[in-house]
Amino acid sequence: MSAVLPTRSVAKPWGRDILPAPFIAPPGERIGEVWFEPPAALPQLLVKYIFTSEALSVQVHPSDAQLPGHGKEECWLVIDAEPDAKLGIGFREPISEEGMRKAALDGSIEHLLEWHPVTAGDFFYIPANTVHAIGAGVSLIEVQQTSEVTYRLYDYGRPRELHLDEGLAVAKGAPHPAECRTHLPPEGEATLVDGPLFRLDRLDSLPSASVLARYGQAPLLVIPRIGEARVQGEPTKPGECALVPSLADLQFDGEVLIAQPV
Repeated sequence: MSAVLPTRSVAKPWGRDILPAPFIAPPGERIGEVWFEPPAALPQLLVKYIFTSEALSVQVHPSDAQLPGHGKEECWLVIDAEPDAKLGIGFREPISEEGMRKAALDGSIEHLLEWHPVTAGDFFYIPANTVHAIGAGVSLIEVQQTSEVTYRLYDYGRPRELHLDEGLAVAKGAPHPAECRTHLPPEGEATLVDGPLFRLDRLDSLPSASVLARYGQAPLLVIPRIGEARVQGEPTKPGECALVPSLADLQFDGEVLIAQPV
């Protein structure tokens, strides 16, 4: 059985018809997301690529405590960005629930977010309850809890359902913590997430003793970025994601991301 996960390309109105290599959009389609189906051994994690030509909705996700089994924490690694690309994460100033409601209804919520100009290598962890939006011109890798519960607070007038009451019940009207964002160094081992729900590391050489200890003998996912990864001898290329029985079963030449539930 192949270690490479099945892939699903998802067309979106805000997607793109020209994608960064190695992805190719089918003629006439605007691809917004490429999903890797979570394997039975690791149902807790979902990996996606996201490509935007327009801004996504202003939205928020619940935590597992608020909606058991459907909480969603996620993180984004920007892999490509147009010169004016940005991500909206958290609010510039604390805001009340009533203030969020008013801003969502009149559309000003978009301007109350903290918008971060981004370039390739920027990394953001998005805790549950964080109000956020992905702007236009961004390509990123998203690693998340396997949940698609999304409460849209504002959608630029698009004819899609909003979830104002549900979203405001879980939304945190606060700035995004500075410790939840960083820029990936150009080379070297880097720990991007170490809990509470999953871990994510960048490797470009043999893993250190600390990485080996944290990942142990448990299954993980590998996302090749440069070069080729091999899972028990089977190749996995950039643009793919594979299940690895344990870190000892992974070899690679180049750069990979590895992820595992905690």
